[in-house]
Amino acid sequence: MCGRYELSSHPAAVALAFGLDYPPDIRPRYNIAPMQQVPIVRLGSNGRRQLVQVRWGLVPRFAKDPSIGARMINARGETLASRSAFRNAFARHRCLVPVNGFYEWQATPAGKQPLHIGMPDGRPFALAGLYERWLSSEGDVLDTCAVVTTAATRSIAGVHDRMPVIVPDAAYARWLDPADTDVADLVHGCTDPLRIYPVSTRVNAVRNDDAALVEPVTITAANDDTVAAAAAEPPHADASEEDFAREPVQEKLF
Repeated sequence: MCGRYELSSHPAAVALAFGLDYPPDIRPRYNIAPMQQVPIVRLGSNGRRQLVQVRWGLVPRFAKDPSIGARMINARGETLASRSAFRNAFARHRCLVPVNGFYEWQATPAGKQPLHIGMPDGRPFALAGLYERWLSSEGDVLDTCAVVTTAATRSIAGVHDRMPVIVPDAAYARWLDPADTDVADLVHGCTDPLRIYPVSTRVNAVRNDDAALVEPVTITAANDDTVAAAAAEPPHADASEEDFAREPVQEKLF
């Protein structure tokens, strides 16, 4: 799953990473949550990449009530082409969601420990996304998006059985191009090494949004030992978005 992330790179670095014509008007955000306005990169009508703001929580075009978006923050990669809520967006409206890292929560005897997951060098990267435009009967327009997820790779499986799809830099053009209908191979776990480390539980509260949230924190040795013992328990096959597997939470590079 993906239920919280951060994007803190300088706008110029985001423009360079995503092939934008100019730096976008964005500020660092360290605790981005569902139903907020978030930046996505998509192709404009001129075929150039553009960064636009949409609401996180996809509302299908046929939806009667836009509140359904709160339950549509993620789209399972395995069913994108078959599920009616995402089929049109997968075929025509794929986008990139720029991030510097995303958060997951791991169960420990002391409570759920938040972890930051990103690239070892801290560079911005892209989560696979879908976007859609919804029109109300009164003519109101609502642009929304969802993050595509897939089965977790080995590096994430000890934390959660799902993870967001990370699009390789070299595949940005393919994912964005609606004329390219053969992109199923991109819907899989990340093959790049990922850096995983514990962060402050302050990230639990959406109102907190500052650079300290992405700073590593120290986990006590006693807590490490207890969590390590619990790591032998495999994640439940039908885990929900609030269920978390157990594994040591010290910083890792995979």
